[in-house]
Amino acid sequence: METVATSKGQVVIPSKIRRKLGIKEGTYIQIDVDELNKRIILTPVTREYVHSLRGKYKGKGLMKALMAEKKREQEY
Repeated sequence: METVATSKGQVVIPSKIRRKLGIKEGTYIQIDVDELNKRIILTPVTREYVHSLRGKYKGKGLMKALMAEKKREQEY
């Protein structure tokens, strides 16, 4: 499927795809760029997507890393 960008850079996601992925008005869309392949990756941040992330980063020490980063920022 194809769509056209407006002068503001906006694009319309076809309704068939929106229905399939559960995208409704107000759904947040995560935007990533694959620079190697020159692609834009759109991921709807739906309840199902958030649930799929549960436990993915468990035990990675992310909270400690975040707190350390915040502390470094406050020191400057």
